[in-house]
Amino acid sequence: MSNAPRSAEVRRSWGTDDTGCHVLHVDMDAFFASVELVRRPELRGLPVIVGGSGRSVVLSATYEARAFGVRSAMPMARARALCPQAVVVPPGRAAYTDVSRAVMDLFREVTPVVEQVSVDEAFLDVSGARRRLGGPAEIGARLRDRVQREQGITCSVGIASTKHVAKLASTHAKPDGMLLVPHDATVPFLHALPVGALWGVGERTAERLRALGIDTVAQLAETDLARLVSVVGAAHGRHLHDLAWGRDGRAVETERTERSVGAERTYEVDERDRSRVGLTVLELADRCAARLRSGGLVGRVVSLKVRTDDFRTFTRSRSLASPADTAHEIAVVARELLAAAELGGRPVRLVGVRVEGLEPRAAAALQPTLDDAFAEVTVTARAAEEALDAVRARFGASAVRRASTVGRSTTTTRGGDLS
Repeated sequence: MSNAPRSAEVRRSWGTDDTGCHVLHVDMDAFFASVELVRRPELRGLPVIVGGSGRSVVLSATYEARAFGVRSAMPMARARALCPQAVVVPPGRAAYTDVSRAVMDLFREVTPVVEQVSVDEAFLDVSGARRRLGGPAEIGARLRDRVQREQGITCSVGIASTKHVAKLASTHAKPDGMLLVPHDATVPFLHALPVGALWGVGERTAERLRALGIDTVAQLAETDLARLVSVVGAAHGRHLHDLAWGRDGRAVETERTERSVGAERTYEVDERDRSRVGLTVLELADRCAARLRSGGLVGRVVSLKVRTDDFRTFTRSRSLASPADTAHEIAVVARELLAAAELGGRPVRLVGVRVEGLEPRAAAALQPTLDDAFAEVTVTARAAEEALDAVRARFGASAVRRASTVGRSTTTTRGGDLS
């Protein structure tokens, strides 16, 4: 469920020439909620929210619920207040996995060049399927029909010459639609959008751009590059300027490269004790490190996220002296970031640890630290953590825990995700 700004102006026909438009972005509509309606057809037409109890958030919602302002990632308490008549169903993750696998298999019947972005969306390069299946628009229509017939859910399809524009097109085709942006219409399409629709323009970047008087993609495109760079940084500024003019050279990749690994924890009761939050950080670092080692990866940047009871979010990151894959190294930095967090004395609702800048351990340049004592501890820690990996692999993830984290209060965890 995308919450990015949209433009009613672009929900129109931009032409029918799909020459050179080899990229399709296919996105399931309200995926989790749609799967639940297949399992519970008696709920069709009703506002339905998929989510847990307590301090959980909305995972998905039908369009009937969205009409009341319900959105993904919204706290369930807020969603219930906005739509008290909604039917709330717990997530059936096994069913979502099964349907996702079936849909992705369908995509791969069309073309082997499929880049799965998440459980419910993917990019397809159909340039090699034209002779067999027809043009991109015909292929997109066939895909939509098969997904609905075989899985009972709908999807929206964006068709364009680049991944960025195809993604924007599918967003504006929702729900249950298809939008083709011909190659020659790329720039006019982009320039009809609000600037917040571009990839990489979040709330903070949007605020900086508004300070320059930039509210639309057209205004961003006409902004002097040097001025743009001075506000959002060199790499980000050039990237946004390229996107505003339809320049996006990224190919559809059949194997997605993980860019980060992270884990988060939401407390059932807001935590006021900073030392207990520190123990949580240690546990999350342990989860991250285990996932890194299982993937043969190391990371260069540690990021900490803390959300207080008033929903303000503090995020800070720091680069490591050398790429790491141990909880010891990750936790040292994450806890230092926590100690420096100015939370105004507010209790903590959520804490998360993420490791970014990933690369294969075999190819990484692992520089020894000048601190001999720290280096010795790191080597010892890695040996101990590898032993923990072996125990958990044999007896389960909960078979062994750090003594300092035993006896903790009940929390809700979302962890170990690769993205």
